[in-house]
Amino acid sequence: MGEAGVVANNKFCRRPLLLVLVVVVVLVGSCCAEAAATAAADELISSKGGAGGGSSRTRRRRTRRRAAVAGPLMVPITVLKSAVDAGAVCMDGTPPAYHLDPGSGAGNNSWIVNLEGGGWCNNVRACQFRKTSRRGSSDLMEKEIPFGGIMSNSPVDNPDFYSWNRVKIRYCDGASFAGEGFDKENGFYFRGQRIWDATIRHLLSIGMASADKVLLTGCSAGGLAAILHCDEFRAFFPPTTTVKCLADAGLFLDAADVSGGRSLRSYYSDIVAMQGVAPNLPPACTARLDTTSCFFPQNVIDGINTPIFLLNAAYDVWQIQESLAPDGAVPSGAWRTCKSNRSACDASQLTFLQDFRDQMVASVKGFSGSRSNGLFINSCFAHCQSELPTTWSNAAGGSPAIQNKGIAKSVGDWYFGRAQVKAIDCRYPCDGTCRNII
Repeated sequence: MGEAGVVANNKFCRRPLLLVLVVVVVLVGSCCAEAAATAAADELISSKGGAGGGSSRTRRRRTRRRAAVAGPLMVPITVLKSAVDAGAVCMDGTPPAYHLDPGSGAGNNSWIVNLEGGGWCNNVRACQFRKTSRRGSSDLMEKEIPFGGIMSNSPVDNPDFYSWNRVKIRYCDGASFAGEGFDKENGFYFRGQRIWDATIRHLLSIGMASADKVLLTGCSAGGLAAILHCDEFRAFFPPTTTVKCLADAGLFLDAADVSGGRSLRSYYSDIVAMQGVAPNLPPACTARLDTTSCFFPQNVIDGINTPIFLLNAAYDVWQIQESLAPDGAVPSGAWRTCKSNRSACDASQLTFLQDFRDQMVASVKGFSGSRSNGLFINSCFAHCQSELPTTWSNAAGGSPAIQNKGIAKSVGDWYFGRAQVKAIDCRYPCDGTCRNII
């Protein structure tokens, strides 16, 4: 950890921040404005349609070569009809689905499994809306989606993982792949746990079982799912397989909102109860805490045995907008301008946001003590950074950097054991190079 440094002329970095077993370092890169369209929502896939999922391996390889020149690689959907027999279905009863781009060369025997994000649903109205969208029905999913960032096939943008087998499991249950139940009155299938199990077993059957390296990842609700399922994922493989997990923007905190309430805790409590999540939460957590608490990563991460990397913005915009300052907590609208323009935040609002950042840093204190775990917590106002080329890769010209090391390099160094990565940025605004992306 000798790489870390502190900018002496920054008033926030000058004081010692000893909340974690790492040296605090300063963000010297910048946050990319192109991420603004996705910062406040769990939306990482385009609405472009395309050809069906019956493409051959040869066609996919040609598509991959063209993508290096023509733009993002578009990967066709595969609908897993066989999973229906196990009751593994989306909210509306349709089969689950995934997108797979096969590996090549040195990556033939390595796999990334990416769990799609996209929020949750906690009541009949929200779940009914979800059921009639791509978040609840495979019939309504895009036939092709772009693979970028950590899912990219570009050796320039994604040097460590570009040649791996890369698969994204679509999210259509509403409880971070952890629910188990059926609402007969409303026709809601809460089968996230079954979707997880059936899809992973299918991938094992088509080659993943012989992998020598695997990485489970996900963004937002998918990042939470990667945390909840990390040790389960490890259990599918022999000890000789290198298995690690990456959670991007999945560190949702049980924090008080601006009115003193617990908006996110109330929301999570409804999700856990409605979708029957409790039996599928990590037993090391439920043995000591209530089930709602065990849907919060801060109460789970210290009990995970599999190596895991937490990638998070300290000022996560989804949590700011929906958990810390939701409209219901501030009916006067006093936070509306601050939520959409960080430069418009007054001193008290900025102090509140910095306190949230400090809570996040404190929540990883124990986690950071493990040599096998990794951290990259930057001071950008962002949400999800691993699948966007402009925030993932320095080659794209915009990856946030801590001590001159961007996200892609940090994750690669951690996964391959080239260096320990325990990087936490200074408080905003640091040295002023971290621009607002909203």
